[in-house]
Amino acid sequence: MADKSRVHQHLAWHETLELHEIAATTAHYLTEFKLQLANVQDPTLRGLYMEAIRNLEQNTLELLPFYEKAPIPMLLKDSLETFSPKPMGVNLTAFYGRKLLIFAKNAVRNYAVAITETATPALRVIFQKQLQKAIELHAKTFDFMLQRSYYPAYDLEKLLAEDLKNAKTSLSVRR
Repeated sequence: MADKSRVHQHLAWHETLELHEIAATTAHYLTEFKLQLANVQDPTLRGLYMEAIRNLEQNTLELLPFYEKAPIPMLLKDSLETFSPKPMGVNLTAFYGRKLLIFAKNAVRNYAVAITETATPALRVIFQKQLQKAIELHAKTFDFMLQRSYYPAYDLEKLLAEDLKNAKTSLSVRR
């Protein structure tokens, strides 16, 4: 039986950061898949895109309530209700920057895992070289996003508020 004295009223810091990673990535891909859907001609692939969109929408809706439990006192519960998405304008710089940042982060993870599974020394050297390039791309993209205030990495409250905004925008994009 669980010890009820250990139940906390808010999320732990580390799980709040994991929530951010999952929610931000989910919102980005949900928006991207919705925007790409009209160009997917193959009926089977289109069906898979529709399934992915439905799943990502449901995942986003399931994650949003956890933002109320983030350990940020200024992140008000009513921020969930007061958001009103603005029409998507011409400037998609932040969207494309997030796309590149997510790609670079996934590349770093993929190369790191591949290196642990590689027995051939010459291939390991190549993977290590490519991992370093992925790390450098991630750093440059991160700096680009940070300098333009597209990714408030040092302000958890703004970071989570941006997650909420992006999640709600992704839900409002038409298929």
